[in-house]
Amino acid sequence: MASFSFGTGNAAKLVRLPLYAVGRMGTLLLPRGDVWVFGCGAGIGDGALAMYREAEAAGHRVLWLTRSPRDDADARALGIRTRRRDGLRGWWATARAGVLLVTHGLGDVNRYGSSGGFVVQLWHGIPLKRIGLDSPVTAQVPAGLPGAPLLRRLLTIAYRAAAQRIRVLPAASHRSRGRLESAFGLGGDRVVVTGEPRVDVLSAGTDDERRTAASALLTRTGPLLPAQRALLYAPTWRDGSADAAVPTAAQWVRIVRMLEDHDAILFIRSHPLGEGSYSPPWSSGRVRMLGSDLLPDVTPALPRMDVLITDYSSMAYDVGLLAMPVVYLAPDVEEYGRKRGFYGSYRDVAGDDPARDWDGAIEQIDAVLGDAAVRADRARRSAALSADMHAYRDGRNALRVYRAIRARGIPAPKGAR
Repeated sequence: MASFSFGTGNAAKLVRLPLYAVGRMGTLLLPRGDVWVFGCGAGIGDGALAMYREAEAAGHRVLWLTRSPRDDADARALGIRTRRRDGLRGWWATARAGVLLVTHGLGDVNRYGSSGGFVVQLWHGIPLKRIGLDSPVTAQVPAGLPGAPLLRRLLTIAYRAAAQRIRVLPAASHRSRGRLESAFGLGGDRVVVTGEPRVDVLSAGTDDERRTAASALLTRTGPLLPAQRALLYAPTWRDGSADAAVPTAAQWVRIVRMLEDHDAILFIRSHPLGEGSYSPPWSSGRVRMLGSDLLPDVTPALPRMDVLITDYSSMAYDVGLLAMPVVYLAPDVEEYGRKRGFYGSYRDVAGDDPARDWDGAIEQIDAVLGDAAVRADRARRSAALSADMHAYRDGRNALRVYRAIRARGIPAPKGAR
């Protein structure tokens, strides 16, 4: 599994500074056109896919910048027009684009061609852990690097300057808006409460339609019978450190026994930048990997899940749109709080009873699956948390974002009435 940290990523950015300068000079010479370019750090999906479909339906010229053969194949399957992000052609497409839509950062498109563009930062989750300018790890550099304090200041300045290119940043609610304004150093009307396009898939259509579509995605891992329970374990990224909740051999035995007792399947969604082995020490069809290599965007698969198990993932806010019970497993909450920090307190989200190890989590999961009253209570807690953080749940977030973009001077597509 890949391992990545802010320190190594920032070191690479410092090395590339001359390329940023060259790219900036090039964008000053080129006029921008009317093409909307899209990119997503997780692959073909997330809010970028929702906005691609919205812009395409409105008649705009659209182009997705891909990073890999896997992206190319996924885009072809969806009928998406693509170009490779890197190289001269990717730079040209970005430098000439009228609108740039990203989900993680400017590196989702060609990072050297974004200067002067109309940037829409869709982001990829309601912040629970501190991000951006609010997090000490954002400007982290490798330990022992000469001039580290000066480099951290330089990175902070560069991050703030890059964030100022953002013209539209959708927020799920006014509570989320405040966090995003602080994290990106944005004011005025750039952060707009429109709802997040990436969760439209959780509200559009009927319950049966969403569940059927989600089931089809999960069968990529193997058969999933209609009566079987589906559990999703989604630990968050720990900045290159090993995950603290990898089960022991004895805990794997208990996990699989619990799954057998309830005829359940456990899908494990490790963070694509994380590190940690979540495979049981023997082959078990009850435990299946659901990594980003298999399913770049997990959100459309959520309607088939019965329980979410997580630590600090923003997915906890999203599954409340489905009133899905959540079991919190946070073995390192104090350390994580010191390193990253939370918006508000972790107790505000997880309540008073987060499990501190898999033994405790197994007991809670067993109760949710086996006791209807416990399940209903957890579902109510989940729905209440979501209602506090999602202002809209009508499947029209992408449309509201599109209107916000147009309201800021982006013209209608040629030939539109």
